[in-house]
Amino acid sequence: MKPTYEDILGADTERGGIIRHTPLTPSPFFSQHTGSDVYLKEEYQQKTGSFKIRGAYHKIRSLSDAQKAAGVVAASAGNHAQGVAYAAATENIQCTIVMPKSASPAKVAATIGYGAEVVLYGASYDESWKKAREIAESTNATIIHAFDDEKIIAAQGVVGLEILRDLPDVEEIYVPIGGGGLAAGVLIAVKEKNPSVRVIGVQSEAFPSMLESIKNKSISAIEPGRTIADGISVKKPGSLTFEIIGKMIDDVVIVNDTDMIKAIFYLMERAKTVVEPAGVAGLAYLLAAKPAPGKKVVTILGGGNIDMYLLGQVVDKGLAATSRLLKITVILNDRPGMFKDLVDAITMSNINIVEVIHDRLSSNIGVGSAGVTLSLETQGPENAKKLLDRLGELDMDFSVLS
Repeated sequence: MKPTYEDILGADTERGGIIRHTPLTPSPFFSQHTGSDVYLKEEYQQKTGSFKIRGAYHKIRSLSDAQKAAGVVAASAGNHAQGVAYAAATENIQCTIVMPKSASPAKVAATIGYGAEVVLYGASYDESWKKAREIAESTNATIIHAFDDEKIIAAQGVVGLEILRDLPDVEEIYVPIGGGGLAAGVLIAVKEKNPSVRVIGVQSEAFPSMLESIKNKSISAIEPGRTIADGISVKKPGSLTFEIIGKMIDDVVIVNDTDMIKAIFYLMERAKTVVEPAGVAGLAYLLAAKPAPGKKVVTILGGGNIDMYLLGQVVDKGLAATSRLLKITVILNDRPGMFKDLVDAITMSNINIVEVIHDRLSSNIGVGSAGVTLSLETQGPENAKKLLDRLGELDMDFSVLS
């Protein structure tokens, strides 16, 4: 059954002291860089670090005593897993979570920490979902779908209610879409109260399943690509979510990993906030496309459960993507003073040397020459260009690696 606006109001009243009304924070930095008046809906501040706890908690609270006694099972790459595990623990319900083998170790550990039994199965959410169904059928447990369930959708829709309460004159809302539970709920809540507010869904370019389904006017499974945004990596939308989003959404757009890395990087540097790739999809699109100049917009930061190893890579990639980390190779004549000339050029450009690799032995280095690879910390694109121009003036043989 398709959830109604009244269902969302009901979910709003059943928070049980667990579900938070998360902050809606204005961002001068992102406003300046997008040309819009940007507000950040901070769903990463929920218990378990994601909006997913809203749907999981509401669904599990609605189960009968007999269903609770039989336990619950779910499939998830991480955030829904943690939400279901935590919600089940609050009701003393046995919980099994099937996660892809590629799931973030941090999310797996957190799910186990909330008391769930974790089964690692398959290479994608869809394969994990099939396994979860098998477990549910063999144990009579209730399956808690990550997005295609009226209770889940209704509870996620409360995010839309909170946005309208905190910012009644919002003009556009940017929502990450994987399976579509959050977007479907937000659409029902927002369009009921103020149909003029535009709601835009944002997908990873590696998993544009909702976009393709809308284009084809039927649910379509896509051939997936590779992305760091595991939280929105869904090959096929749900039937409920597709029905709602296909009829109500104003637009669905895509964003790539590089843009998500930049958004994560800027959030850490400027807002002192850590958000996972799927959670920054809307903000990444705003930064890359600047689609709403002069408008008051909200982007939902869906979750903050990022793997620490990935976070380290994001910092390096973010520095490189913003021209703050420059990596170059220079071929020098192997004689005294040449390296000093290179270091002097770097110093005059007010650039910091992070790492130096000196190479005389590689096959691509000619006799009488030395290769020097440098990782450099710059102040931004203009500062990097100043150095490269200086090296050109000195007639140095260099190439930019990143």
